[in-house]
Amino acid sequence: MNGEQSTLNNHDGHDGDGRSGIGESPVEDYGHLDPHEAAALAASGKPHRQHMRSVPKLAVPHTGAKTKLSAIIGPAFVAAVAYVDPGNVAANITSGARYGFLLVWVLVLANAMSVLIQYQSAKLGIVTGQSLPALLGNRMNPGGRLLFFAQAEVIAIATDLAEVIGGAIALNLLFGLPMFIGGCVIGAISTVLLLFQGKRQSLFEKLIVVLLLVITFGFIAGLFIAPPNPGSVLGGLVPRFEGADSVLMASSILGATVMPHAIYLHSTLVNDHYEGRDERPDIKRELFGTKIDVVWALLLAGTVNLALLLLAANSLHGMSGTDTIEGAQHAVVQVLGPGIGVIFSIGLLASSLSSTSVGTYAGQEIMHGLLHVEAPMWACRVITLVPALVVLWFGTNPTFALVVGQVVLSIGIPFAIIPLMRYTHDRQLMGEWVDGPVKHVIFLLVVVLIIVLNVALVALTLAGQN
Repeated sequence: MNGEQSTLNNHDGHDGDGRSGIGESPVEDYGHLDPHEAAALAASGKPHRQHMRSVPKLAVPHTGAKTKLSAIIGPAFVAAVAYVDPGNVAANITSGARYGFLLVWVLVLANAMSVLIQYQSAKLGIVTGQSLPALLGNRMNPGGRLLFFAQAEVIAIATDLAEVIGGAIALNLLFGLPMFIGGCVIGAISTVLLLFQGKRQSLFEKLIVVLLLVITFGFIAGLFIAPPNPGSVLGGLVPRFEGADSVLMASSILGATVMPHAIYLHSTLVNDHYEGRDERPDIKRELFGTKIDVVWALLLAGTVNLALLLLAANSLHGMSGTDTIEGAQHAVVQVLGPGIGVIFSIGLLASSLSSTSVGTYAGQEIMHGLLHVEAPMWACRVITLVPALVVLWFGTNPTFALVVGQVVLSIGIPFAIIPLMRYTHDRQLMGEWVDGPVKHVIFLLVVVLIIVLNVALVALTLAGQN
């Protein structure tokens, strides 16, 4: 084990005093691995950081190459798609239409917390060479792995439900397709997108970024036609609520913003990003590039979400029927014209296609890490797609389905975020890149706030608040 530690430290490309950022404290060595991990690594014959999962798919080792920062960029933009899915569209438009600029501060706070969470997930994957699901799977007994996988799969189904329904609504608005047929089309196109991921990771990332740019254009176009008053926007940055309904709405915004599958996936993406490449930067440089990647990706996603809320607050506030995506689109057409309505629908379609593809990718990685099963992508796609199609077939109210999905997602967030906090504060696992006391306290406060607001969302929803 001491030889393995020496090998690891030599790969780092820096001395023992190196730090990845504020609040990350160095230690002398990596300690001892979990017995299950150690057994898996011994069987593979690979150093710890080179081994991405307990099954024989290996992460590219850190070579200390002087890789351009632009070559590190990409994984966060794929994860950021989860932050602009149809659930976010519904939450932000409803918030703006009902409460005007009141909850702008909630959205800004949620986006700031997302930056920390996604960076922590990426950092875990970079330092350990393993995904969060794989680390969980290596530390649980078979029964625990099955139970954890079951809740994660329910979360994946709830996520895909919102994304497929959102795409079906977009196709209905654009072409008049029946909802069930629209859901089938979304499922087929997203499966084709996933084929690119299986062939070449970098091409998949580029396709997702293109869709993210389409989403951005589709959802901010209305602001150029009817820009909000800057004073009203600044007034929305003052933290306050107006009754229990606004607390519920704030919780819904947070539930739509912090996505469990994005937390699981990002720790995988940072390693998959280097598949097929011969070299990889040292950890210090990769973490620096990852910070840039995460900040820019979530700044873009946050801008999209803020644009949706401001559009609704400025143009739809007080209008009836805006508590559904269809109603909001009709209101946009009425106020801003049919051209903006079409652009809005195209943005919604791109949101659905990108987010449902990324959600399925996350589901496959969760199964791989927890159960050590290499399931084909199409099988993972079917598992999450079929429930959404069943909902559409029986004509369930789309808004009701979206609300149920948000509640389920809220229940699943602690299962992802608490282990992430625990592992990034584990000296034996993270070595010199372990979170320092200050950063750990900040992360702990974020976790507590997220859990409290999500408990409020579930409680108020079950209590019958609108």
